[in-house]
Amino acid sequence: MSLAAPVAIMKYYRGKLPMSVITLVVCCFLFFALLYTERISSLSSGSVFKSKSCARKTAKKPIQKTAEEMENPDIDDRFEFDPKECNVAKGKWVFNRSIKPLYTDRSCPYIDLQFSCVKNGRPDSDYRHWEWRPDECTLPRFNPKLALKKLRGKRLLFVGDSLQRGQWESLVCMVEWLIPKDQKSMKRGHRYHVFKAKEYNATIEFFWAPFIVESNTDGDFLDPDDRIIKVDSVEKQAKLWGGVDFLVFNTYIWWMTGPRHKTLWGSFANGPEGYEVLDAPVAYRLSLKTWANWVDSNVNPNKTRIFFVTMSPTHSRSADWGNINGTKCFNETWPVTTKKFRGFGSNNEMMSVVASVVERMKVPVTVVNVTQISEYRIDAHASVYTETGGKLLTEEQRADPKNADCIHWCLPGVPDTWNQILLASL
Repeated sequence: MSLAAPVAIMKYYRGKLPMSVITLVVCCFLFFALLYTERISSLSSGSVFKSKSCARKTAKKPIQKTAEEMENPDIDDRFEFDPKECNVAKGKWVFNRSIKPLYTDRSCPYIDLQFSCVKNGRPDSDYRHWEWRPDECTLPRFNPKLALKKLRGKRLLFVGDSLQRGQWESLVCMVEWLIPKDQKSMKRGHRYHVFKAKEYNATIEFFWAPFIVESNTDGDFLDPDDRIIKVDSVEKQAKLWGGVDFLVFNTYIWWMTGPRHKTLWGSFANGPEGYEVLDAPVAYRLSLKTWANWVDSNVNPNKTRIFFVTMSPTHSRSADWGNINGTKCFNETWPVTTKKFRGFGSNNEMMSVVASVVERMKVPVTVVNVTQISEYRIDAHASVYTETGGKLLTEEQRADPKNADCIHWCLPGVPDTWNQILLASL
C-alpha cells in the first residue's frame, strides 16, 4: 500500500503540468518573441522596407531664406518649373482684366515706332489682358526683380530678325522701369544694340542677323530677289557672341519671303554667278547646321546657355480662323479659341528642321516654343497701327486692310509672354 501512493502521484504529474511550470514556459516564449520582433523592427529600417517610405526619403527640407529674401519675398526664386517636364505649348489664353502690363509704349522709351500700337492710335486694349496658362504646369509670372537678379554680372544677347528685336525690346521694357535713370543706358548701332543695367553690371543686347548665317543683306535691306545667303559661314556674325552668358537665337520669317533662295559657299567675291538656288527648307537646314557646328565647337555649356526661339506665326489669311469675309488680321480683337489651331503662316517643315538639327547637337539647347501659343493671337499684331518707311500710316492707309502688318506684334503684348517663358527657363 505504501508504494501505491507514489506511483499514483507520478502518473498525475505526467498527465498535467503544474501552473508554475506553464507560467514559466509562457513567459519564456513571450520574451523570445519580443526579441524576435525587435530584430524584425531593426531590419525594417534597412533597405528591405525603405521603398515604402519614399515620400519621407525624397521630401525636401524647408529652405532657409536669407535676410534679403525675407525683406523682399518677390525676388525669392522658389518656383519649380522645368521646361523638360512641362509642355508649355499646350494650354489656353485666359482673359484677365486685372492683369496689367509692366510697361506701356508711352512709359518705355525704347520701343520702336513699328511696335507702338497704342501710341500709334490703336483704340482697343483687350489684347493686353490675356495670360497664357499651360495645361500641365503653372507658368510663373514674370518677376522683374528676379530677372535682374538672374542677370546680375551677366550678358544676355538676342540674335535674329525684327521679331527677335521685338522680344529684346519687350524684355528691356519689362525690367528697365525698376532701374534709376542714372543707373541704365542704351546704345543703338546699325546692327548691334546694348541696354546696360549699371547697378547690376548686366546687359541685354540685340544683334541683327535675320538668317543667323552671313548674307549680303545683313547691313542693308535688299529686295528678296537680290539676297544671297552664305549657308556655310557664321564667323563674321559670331564675333560678338563669345563670352555671352545667355545666347537667344531666332530665324524664320526672312526664310519665308519665297519658296527658294540664292545660296553661296565661299566668298561673295565669286560674283552673281557663284550662287546656287535651293528650296527654302534645304537652305534653312544647311544654315542651321552651320550655326550648330559653331555652337558645338565654340560654346562651353558650363558658362553659356543656348536658347532657340521657334517661329513666330503670321496671320495673313483670315479664312484660316473662319473669317471668310475678313482680310488678314485687320480689325481682329479676340484670340482664336480652337484648340491646336494652326494657320497657313506656320510652316511645319521648317519647324521640323529646327528640331532635327537641335537634337543632334552636343551642346544643350533650350527650345523656347512660342509658335503654338502665338498662333491663337490673331488680335495682337501691329496691324494698321504701325509705320512704313519710318512714317506712321495715314488715316487713309489705316482704312485699307491690305496695309495690316500681321507679322509683328504690339508692345506690350505677346512677346512679353515669350519672355515670361524664357525667364522661367533660365
